[in-house]
Amino acid sequence: MFAPVAGFGVTLSSMFKPTVTEQYPREKVAPQRRFHGRHQLNRYADGLEKCIGCELCAWACPADAIYVEGASNAALPQNAGLDVNADDSHGAHMSPGERYGAVYQINYLRCIFCGLCIEACPTRALTMTNDFELAGKTRAGMIFEKQDLLAPLSEGMLAAPHPMVEGTTDTNYYSGDVLGPTAAQVDWVREQRPDDPTLDAAEAVVSGKAPAPTPRQHELRPDEGPGAAEKSAGAAAVGSVRNGVTA
Repeated sequence: MFAPVAGFGVTLSSMFKPTVTEQYPREKVAPQRRFHGRHQLNRYADGLEKCIGCELCAWACPADAIYVEGASNAALPQNAGLDVNADDSHGAHMSPGERYGAVYQINYLRCIFCGLCIEACPTRALTMTNDFELAGKTRAGMIFEKQDLLAPLSEGMLAAPHPMVEGTTDTNYYSGDVLGPTAAQVDWVREQRPDDPTLDAAEAVVSGKAPAPTPRQHELRPDEGPGAAEKSAGAAAVGSVRNGVTA
């Protein structure tokens, strides 16, 4: 006799609970912190890139969604005629050490968001953000390039390329010992690229007028709400258009 009632137990218990409907996309709720969203290539506190172009992430990807081409820091145009070593701060660098990721692509038509590429990265250059809005209009647009994945520069970071922090090796970078740009780096960038927009903020950090930069992360895109057409037409008109009713 109680079997039919027991079968509706979940339904009856849910009837008296508040609704949890999310009004997406007008109201965006951030997912859990460990959510596997789109990838990000991170930077060090002085602005150098963490990716060293080792291609381990591409080898670990089970869906063959990642393509990487590494290049030598010594081959940068700023190092023409210089003997640039991997373990010192002589010459310009895109990343600490010998190599950097010159080309980095992720095909999100193939990516299964398993996170194996994150586990394979030896420098924590590649992480995953909470950004889940990855729809695109074209197949080509779903192939994210390096400029799409690279973390934005925080206030006080110097845009690469520039020398490593003097007196350090790539190991010091990997250990987290570099906390921001130095005066020598600012002077080098001012000499090579006097119009660089990151110079003033980095100089403020060096002089102590501003705090050390904090690495940034790509965030969920802001809520833009209804478009201009929806606002002007009103809810009734929008509903009639969506239902295929024309005046």
